[in-house]
Amino acid sequence: MAKMNMVQALNLALRQEMEKDDRVILLGEDIGVDGGVFRVTDGLLDTFGPKRVLDTPLAESAIAGCSIGMAVYGLRPVAEIQFSGFSYYAFHQMEAHASRMRPRSQGRYTVPMVLRAPYGGGVRALEHHSESREIYWAHTPGLKMVIPSTPRLARALLVSAIRDPDPVVFYEPKAVYRAFREEVPEEEETFPIGKSRVARPGGDITLISYGASLMPTLEAATELSEKDGVECEVIDLLSLSPLDDQLFVESVKKTGRAVVVHEAHATYGAGAEVIARIVEKALLYLEAPVSRATGFDIVIPLYQREKDYLPGVPRILKAVRQTLAF
Repeated sequence: MAKMNMVQALNLALRQEMEKDDRVILLGEDIGVDGGVFRVTDGLLDTFGPKRVLDTPLAESAIAGCSIGMAVYGLRPVAEIQFSGFSYYAFHQMEAHASRMRPRSQGRYTVPMVLRAPYGGGVRALEHHSESREIYWAHTPGLKMVIPSTPRLARALLVSAIRDPDPVVFYEPKAVYRAFREEVPEEEETFPIGKSRVARPGGDITLISYGASLMPTLEAATELSEKDGVECEVIDLLSLSPLDDQLFVESVKKTGRAVVVHEAHATYGAGAEVIARIVEKALLYLEAPVSRATGFDIVIPLYQREKDYLPGVPRILKAVRQTLAF
């Protein structure tokens, strides 16, 4: 199997799905001639032509709205928003129409579209380029919210998202785009939306994370194993909506302790929902309060202070050790 970074794996998913299904259409700002800001769609215009790879104006609401119309008509559009911080302009279309079309039409129409966007910090970007506001989408009934963490999973989840009969918001952690490579099979591979995975087995404490935050979480787990003799079980959520609570609840029942890690704001973040479900379904198994290592409740700073904002290994270690010492 070839080793790929996340950008290459996503490109492979798009290319193969476009080859298999003529209904798959790509649209977004600069995705054609330039191959996208991060080159995820590089080369696809040359292969499939301007009728299937559409460069759009700088109009996120129009991109989402046109995608909804295409999807209702019978196509399978994959829309790219250059940065997740620009996706707010598309929120009205996604909330008022994409998420509601199935119940509004009593199942007569569905909206099989994907809204892709790079999200999160870690690349020293400008304002509006580093947000982690995925909870907006996860909170909206009728939308599925997916965030891959590795190249292979990104490819498999994007294929599943394209084939899904309902709208999927697909956030790609830009800090992982070219951070590492892993083997990605050439043959078709999918991963079910709404399922999480055990990224590292362990029995002493459960660490729950997703997206770019999985990398420092795994690094912290390795350090705790080597220096403290603590074996962390790391759960990679992958989908925030639907949220697979069965896996992390069973893990917490085994370990009795948990820490949730994400770069989004702490207040009303995804970690709050994770903790609520742990309390609802595993309260009597807890040996300590569930802790969080997250971003702060502020707009993410520019690059001079960005590292201080993101929950890196030291903050994760502190949260874990405090939870273990309770």
